[in-house]
Amino acid sequence: MMMQGGCFCGAVRYLVTETPFNSTLCHCSMCRRATGAPAVAWFSVKRGGLRYTMGKPATYHSSPGISRRFCADCGTQLAFEDERWPDELDITTASLDDPELVPPGDHTFMQSHVRWLQLADTLPRYVRTRKEGTLQG
Repeated sequence: MMMQGGCFCGAVRYLVTETPFNSTLCHCSMCRRATGAPAVAWFSVKRGGLRYTMGKPATYHSSPGISRRFCADCGTQLAFEDERWPDELDITTASLDDPELVPPGDHTFMQSHVRWLQLADTLPRYVRTRKEGTLQG
């Protein structure tokens, strides 16, 4: 599956060449602050599955081992890398030209969910990460 995307102003464009996995709607406080949104939709690909075709994103090391890639011109967050998972790269779903191609499969970090955002879907909800395997009950 090949998908294209980029930032708001068009300075950075990318091509996804790997099959997406781990699509989620993240509710952690770091994602909220990085984007100014109540939750952020992400999907993962193998590390080599993203190729920038125009421009180059800036990098912000938001915490030890964490790198966030974004457009230096308009601020659009594009990708997330965590040293603990060296084979994975996360991409913001809404930066795709067609975000309908990768709908969220679950909710992560529900412990940080803002209560005024009402969720009407029936997707699985994890207290923190799906790797920890604790579903919100």
